[in-house]
Amino acid sequence: MTATPPARGSALRIPMMSVEEAQKIAAREGLPEIMAPLSVFRVLLRHPALARALGGLLKMLLLEGNPLDGRLRELIIMRIGWLTGSNYEWTQHWRYARDMGIAEDVLLACRSWESATVLTDADRAVLRATDETMESGRISDATWAECARHIESVEARLELVVAIGNWRMFSQLLLTLRIPLEEGLEDWMPDGLRPARAPQDF
Repeated sequence: MTATPPARGSALRIPMMSVEEAQKIAAREGLPEIMAPLSVFRVLLRHPALARALGGLLKMLLLEGNPLDGRLRELIIMRIGWLTGSNYEWTQHWRYARDMGIAEDVLLACRSWESATVLTDADRAVLRATDETMESGRISDATWAECARHIESVEARLELVVAIGNWRMFSQLLLTLRIPLEEGLEDWMPDGLRPARAPQDF
């Protein structure tokens, strides 16, 4: 007899609230409407002040016309999702990046970027910076200089560092709390391929 796989969210360490409840609290806390239905905020909104702080940083980094180029930001996120095995981070930002017009082959190159032929020098610099941060907690002098050649403003360079740290933190949060994708979304878009270290459901 074949065992039935657990439903998404069955292993949650902190239960999600209903979408309706999340929407009420999000509105009270001044969070964008689009955040409330997301599984991650249906958990985070159990601590409204924390959700407000993290949501405010996400809003600034994603929605406010930032100095750091959106393509570079999304490549950072995709790389972190792949390295950490976060289905949620990879799949949600696959959709977000595709809506921005970033090509599939560019996003897929984040799996093995060093051998990819579709990436720009700027792409490679920020992906190297991401890998170094994930491995050692810092960006080397050589990689920082390479990033600086492609990212001119001080504000954008600051956002580079904060973006890597932010989505590294969100990946850890998603994996530790076992937060699942929303119902109806495909795992590991576009082809279901997952890194060896990825957990089964989140």
